[in-house]
Amino acid sequence: MTGKAVPLYQAKAEFFRMLGHPVRIRVLELLQDSPRPVRELLADLAIEPSSLSQQLAVLRRYGIVVSRRESSTVIYEIASSDVAELLRVARRILTDLISGQNDLLTELREHESSLG
Repeated sequence: MTGKAVPLYQAKAEFFRMLGHPVRIRVLELLQDSPRPVRELLADLAIEPSSLSQQLAVLRRYGIVVSRRESSTVIYEIASSDVAELLRVARRILTDLISGQNDLLTELREHESSLG
């Protein structure tokens, strides 16, 4: 059975949908600097182990994170430094957007006070 290739824009949309969960984003933020054992992720996230396991499984399935076992400890890390770079770029974009909104709000308030 031959399948039709998915257009790149659709594959990108799926990728961003996969990232579109707060726990997954937070896990990736925690893994940006170095690999971390599951127990540390659980402590930082303060969620149920089953919830973390589910979100890690999604990230693993998409190849965003990889895991390894060291005796009884499972350690996760980001599979590609490009993912960490994507998070940094997203932060810069959000910072610029919020800064632009604050500038607009300041301008609106100044205009409103000059009318009053």
